[in-house]
Amino acid sequence: MPKQFDVVVIGGGLAGASCALSVAKINPALSIAVVEANEVSNDYHPSFDDRSIALAQQSVEYLQGLNLFALNSPYATAIKKVSVSDRHHFGKADINCEEFAKDALGYVVEVNPFGRSLHQLLNAQINISLYCPDSVSAIEQQLHNNIVTLQSGEQIAAKLLVIADGAQSPTRSLFGLKFNTQAYEQGAIIANIEVAGGHNNHAFERFTQHGPMALLPMSNNRYSLVWCMQQQHVEQHMAQSEGDFISALQSAFGYRGGQFTKVGMRANYPLVYGQVESLIAHRTVVIGNAAHAIHPIAGQGFNLGLRDVQVLSNLIAQSPNDLGSYAFTREYAQQRSADINNVMTLTDGLVRLFSNSSRILALGRSIGLFSMDLFPSLKAPLAKQLMGQVKQGQGL
Repeated sequence: MPKQFDVVVIGGGLAGASCALSVAKINPALSIAVVEANEVSNDYHPSFDDRSIALAQQSVEYLQGLNLFALNSPYATAIKKVSVSDRHHFGKADINCEEFAKDALGYVVEVNPFGRSLHQLLNAQINISLYCPDSVSAIEQQLHNNIVTLQSGEQIAAKLLVIADGAQSPTRSLFGLKFNTQAYEQGAIIANIEVAGGHNNHAFERFTQHGPMALLPMSNNRYSLVWCMQQQHVEQHMAQSEGDFISALQSAFGYRGGQFTKVGMRANYPLVYGQVESLIAHRTVVIGNAAHAIHPIAGQGFNLGLRDVQVLSNLIAQSPNDLGSYAFTREYAQQRSADINNVMTLTDGLVRLFSNSSRILALGRSIGLFSMDLFPSLKAPLAKQLMGQVKQGQGL
């Protein structure tokens, strides 16, 4: 007989691990399983690479409340100021945490140590069973359960199945859920950059004629770089020596972020806009990158996924005896759709607006950014987005 669980999470990356731990801590009477295909060793896990993510202040507060994140973690750095600018145009806007009576607008978190800390908590949580490394080979839909057959041969039954195994989710396809994607015809170079004199907890969003750039402050006087451009330029910069790459980066960004002195290992990723056709299936919900893939420049990806987790955990707490029912999954979809659609639309619109070379649009962008800097009240919507201050079930 399959081993029975209340909730089975497929995927043990940041979204899946956060989901399992959130559900387990808010609902300690429930039995939870996590299925993760890749072993979390000391030196490798494909989800836990050298990237960093921006945690909005609302995300930080949620994770803190569950003891999943500590502000004094060596892999966390506060963002106290964000500057948004349009290269070669006069408009810019600065957002300071003091303007909104906050200690920080958010935190930059290094994915590798953060992911490992979550897996340590998974192993320590008494009501979580971790199947790792293991993966899903088949799913049988029954009235009261989804029966999951694993590659190891084990079978587990889930009243509620949570798909959280990333944008390339193989589990999603077992339910016939399509993932509609649109390529941006751009790639992103990700790297850690050392800067002379430190970063002073200052983050930058910079838009150039070739694509947007972001510098996020992190530990040891480093920035986490996201540099977006057409794929042929990605290949050129990836092939450069360290010195030539730093020179090209400095030329493209300017000196507002300081003088760049060293670059770590570079990686590149294709950029896509993607969304699952339905957030739900039989006794199943889809969360995180398996549900939505957005451009990284606004730093909203994991924060959006964590709001999936929050809504799901709260619904489970409210209806622990109704897990996976049609009413339950429909309520999840209704509560998440507006926020997801709005964030994806706003992020996509921002990228396309600032990637357009039209002089009229450039003037409009400059006037908009200049007005935001002159009139603090105009910054509030952008600041709220940066801090993740959105009501659950609603858009930004």
